[in-house]
Amino acid sequence: MAQLKLEVVTPERRVISEAVDAVTVPGLGGELGILPGHTPLISQLQTGVLSYTAAGKTLQLHVSGGFIEIKDDVVSVLAEIAERPDEIDAARARLAREQTEKQLNAWSGSEQDLEEARVKLERSLVRLQLAGGASRN
Repeated sequence: MAQLKLEVVTPERRVISEAVDAVTVPGLGGELGILPGHTPLISQLQTGVLSYTAAGKTLQLHVSGGFIEIKDDVVSVLAEIAERPDEIDAARARLAREQTEKQLNAWSGSEQDLEEARVKLERSLVRLQLAGGASRN
């Protein structure tokens, strides 16, 4: 069976470098499903969940910021942030969500400040989802 090479890299480290069967990535225009033989593509990476299937198991990562390139059955993800669920501190993510929600409720800054707060909130929500803490308050 044909496979893809998945590379997920941040400025600090290589998070994943392995052969996988399929990848789903949060791209600029929405979720991208990638299988072997995918057409070449470059897209901006959105905050969300990157999932991949290898040896019949589906695994997930929190990713945020950066780009994805698909070429010759190689999926290269260059992300500002990439975290495995076991690396996520749910309590810290919950605190970040609460602080950002307060900031948004009292917002009186610029559009840029609003966008930065929105991205922080989105990151904390994805972290909580992956850490299994989204349903806990």
